[in-house]
Amino acid sequence: MYAILDIETTGGKFNEEGITEIAIYKFDGYEVVDQFISLVNPEKPIQEFVVKLTGINNKMLRNAPKFYEVAKRIVEITKDCIIVAHNSAFDYRILRTEFERLGFDFERNTLCTVELSQQLIENLPSYSLGKLTKTLGIPIVDRHRANGDALATVQLFKLLLEKDSKKSIIQSSIKYFDKRLEKEKLQNLIESIPSVSGIFYIHDLNGKVIYLGRGKNIKNEINGLFLKSTRRAVKIQDRAETVSFDRTGSELFTRLKYYLELESLSPKFNFKKKFKITKENFNNDNFIIVDKGREAEEKAIILVENNQVYGFGYTDLSYQQNDLSVLKSILTIVPNKEISKTVIKNYLNKSKVQKIERL
Repeated sequence: MYAILDIETTGGKFNEEGITEIAIYKFDGYEVVDQFISLVNPEKPIQEFVVKLTGINNKMLRNAPKFYEVAKRIVEITKDCIIVAHNSAFDYRILRTEFERLGFDFERNTLCTVELSQQLIENLPSYSLGKLTKTLGIPIVDRHRANGDALATVQLFKLLLEKDSKKSIIQSSIKYFDKRLEKEKLQNLIESIPSVSGIFYIHDLNGKVIYLGRGKNIKNEINGLFLKSTRRAVKIQDRAETVSFDRTGSELFTRLKYYLELESLSPKFNFKKKFKITKENFNNDNFIIVDKGREAEEKAIILVENNQVYGFGYTDLSYQQNDLSVLKSILTIVPNKEISKTVIKNYLNKSKVQKIERL
């Protein structure tokens, strides 16, 4: 059973909006079996641009029922239903916020007809309700009014049900209020990561890195990130599709690769912190830093030439380390000399490495 709905609001700051109109159609997959349509007194003024968009003004709502007066009816008509809306994240958030103000947990599974349309009706220039219904020949009256938009969404959802011939896309697109699928997805991502030191990359659906992390045990770090409930962490969890990682072996290499990648990738959900570049030189102009590698016999190598960081890499053969021309051929040249120098200088001032060899 589905509760197909549309909500109009006052506009305003996030989570401070009030409902001005609501329309709900209870739909059994074939026909509408119940409906509820009402203006709502939001007990706050409507933003002027919203008045122009919807035609609903403060005077119209003066004698309308307040939300607490229609709340019971909303609970009843949506009970045991999946909430369906065009951009369901918005409508569901508004409803939950209103119920929270009444001290009630409104929890329903949801489906979004925007997301379903993008999967079942591909390559359209726009998936806004107005343009989508026009493209599909679905009549829509009273655009930007709850009843008109909800009725159009009913017709759109009927079409989407027909197009989902195997009944798999709609089922897999349900967002459960207890986030069971998201939790399962995140758990699978965690299980693929080893308990090693290094850096990790959280990728979105398009493969773009949206978050970069590091740690002595990256599995624990990722697990901690996926358990957090801060707004930033939840956004990362929602968008996480894959996780990749680089083993580093040493803390120095972890820091070096982390800050170089931060500069190069600028992930969306990492805090933007200006990197303070050091003005100091190293104590020697030419030397090699040798530290532990990723395996027992491997060494992590950093080459400094003329007081600048040339590159870094790994070797398990002593002659590679001792022959400068061979060593240079296996090292990765650092893309940002200033950041590399600052990271290494700061680390050497406070911590030890296995050895430093002057050249």
